[in-house]
Amino acid sequence: MATTQFEQPEGGGLGNPAIRTLRAMPRAWNRFWRLVALYMPKRLYARSLIIVIAPMILLQSVVAFVFMERHWQTVTQRLSQATIADIAAVIDMMETYPHDADYANIIRIAQDRMQLKVDLLPPDPLPPPGPKPFFSILDEALSSEITKQINRPFWIDTVGNSNVVEVRVQLEGKVLRVFVRRSQAYASNTHIFLIWMVGTSLVLLMIAIPFLRNQIRPILTLAEAAESFGKGRPMPRDFRPRGAEEVRRAGFAFIQMRERIERQIEQRTAMLTGVSHDLRTILTRFKLQLALAGGKTETKAALNQDIDDMQSMLEGYLAFARGEAAEDAGRFDLETYFQKLGEEAQLRKCKLTTTLTGDPTVHVRPNAFARLLANVIGNAFRYAKTVEVHANHSRGSLIVTIEDDGPGIAPDKREEVFKPFLRLDEARNLDASGTGLGLSIARDIARSHGGDINLEDSPLGGLRAVIKVPA
Repeated sequence: MATTQFEQPEGGGLGNPAIRTLRAMPRAWNRFWRLVALYMPKRLYARSLIIVIAPMILLQSVVAFVFMERHWQTVTQRLSQATIADIAAVIDMMETYPHDADYANIIRIAQDRMQLKVDLLPPDPLPPPGPKPFFSILDEALSSEITKQINRPFWIDTVGNSNVVEVRVQLEGKVLRVFVRRSQAYASNTHIFLIWMVGTSLVLLMIAIPFLRNQIRPILTLAEAAESFGKGRPMPRDFRPRGAEEVRRAGFAFIQMRERIERQIEQRTAMLTGVSHDLRTILTRFKLQLALAGGKTETKAALNQDIDDMQSMLEGYLAFARGEAAEDAGRFDLETYFQKLGEEAQLRKCKLTTTLTGDPTVHVRPNAFARLLANVIGNAFRYAKTVEVHANHSRGSLIVTIEDDGPGIAPDKREEVFKPFLRLDEARNLDASGTGLGLSIARDIARSHGGDINLEDSPLGGLRAVIKVPA
């Protein structure tokens, strides 16, 4: 039975350097853009300015380079070539007609026909070369042309006088000094092009920067309104959709969303108020019937206790469902609240330590925030003997840390305790553990302020509750 063997083409395997290079290019490209994104400005206004300015600078740089390379340098080269040709002609006339002692006619012809001021100096050594300017296109052009056309020792000065260029050439027994107008050897009007280019760019930037600022301001206003609404604060009174059509559409959509949410909250609150009234009426009727009915006192006491528990659960549920969204934001004094906590700790026979860093006044919904702290600290008072409360108000943020030496909560149960009606004690004694809504209400209030609550291990051996809200 015959077998056929196929040989892999040379260089065609996975180890081929070309294939490895092609596969590495996308990864390198992604790393490059991640690096660019890391150092790019994060604000929309700065990025918009870069989008406007970067292409303008790139275009002008290309135009300026092409202009310098193709026009300025070429024109300067040709002007310098013509000027050095005139000087070479003067030198040729001097060497052709040496009988003229002072060369008066040659000097006159050079001045009248070639616009060159020619002098003859003693055969002294030429001055040492001076420092060349940073942008020495004229020096390079004159030096190359003198070397090419005259090929004798020379010295040039293009720095001393801005309107005149001095050229000295070493001849036999004398030194020829020539003064040339800079405009004869140099394209001196090119700066006008650069001035116009830079000037028009500045005018465009003066128009673009205020325009971009006006376009971005409505977006910032919309973001501030959304942030205020998310924290439960009233929206700015002067807010209305402005700017481009897309920004206006986003503003109108936000207003409609806010109205729908507020209308839904009002409907829910009205419905719960009605349900609360009806259920309270029934519970009151039960109490009256028990009071008028005969029977054993122990049985009536148990039924009254059940009715009280049902009313407590109803009040807790209504408070959790209704929330505190209708309350306006105001000032909340932490020092005053901590003083009240000290009195409560004495009544509960708990050891309380409070510390406050920063401004004691915070901008929150006072009643809701007081209830948030009361629910969390009340749990600590219920289960622990030592409680420490630390508040840090700085940089627009309030962090309240509550630590206790109680039994704590297992790590896998710390998110479940925020669920409504969840109680971790197995006895389910309502007098000991409440209705299971305290932490749920607390987290709901914290998140309505734009913050949150997290549970951790405490150095005291119990539970640490960290409340973070913008204030």
